[in-house]
Amino acid sequence: MTVRIEASWKKQLQSEFEKPYWEKLTAFVKSEYAAGLCCPQGKNIFRAFELTPFNDVKAVILGQDPYHTPGAAMGLCFSVPDGNRPQPSLQNIFQEIGNDLGVTRSKTDLSDWAGQGVFLLNSVLTVRAREAGSHAGKGWETFTDSAIKRLSEQRDNLVFILWGSYAMSKKAFIDSAKHFVITSPHPSPFSAHKGFFGSKPFSRTNGYLVSKEKTPIDWA
Repeated sequence: MTVRIEASWKKQLQSEFEKPYWEKLTAFVKSEYAAGLCCPQGKNIFRAFELTPFNDVKAVILGQDPYHTPGAAMGLCFSVPDGNRPQPSLQNIFQEIGNDLGVTRSKTDLSDWAGQGVFLLNSVLTVRAREAGSHAGKGWETFTDSAIKRLSEQRDNLVFILWGSYAMSKKAFIDSAKHFVITSPHPSPFSAHKGFFGSKPFSRTNGYLVSKEKTPIDWA
């Protein structure tokens, strides 16, 4: 597994690459990609780390694992390549953007968010095609939890957007005394009407960033 990771992230996470779990995880991922179709493409496994350098992060959105539909996952949580049909959760995210900010977004590739400092991190970075959760519990969580911890410890005044109970479990790694944590139900059709709609995460994020003299995110 080739680790394509931006220099500032590599500096923060170098110690993880030297731990026994990383060797086991690497062997597992290599065997899975050799045996059959996995998502995302190998070159995109670490894309969130490539597009949003450690020192440029302003906000973090946490997902669980990549889309397992071939062609949908692209290494950024919730993001789908343009030209593909948006997944139901992403459709609901766009609906909340409209309700919250009064703007319309149709571009499903969220790389522009990543370029503005929104770290779009899945807890698990790979998955077997058409088998949701198939790479969970193999070591990815240890690696991505470390990334969250480093951001909490080394940076100040970040926004952590945690949608759903799984993402909210990561609150244990975040120092809420120096960061702004936004929680709500997941944007999935199964839970969006239980409090995701109307939670206004986008305007709340920008309000906080402006209060800390940071440039707000252009969510549209």
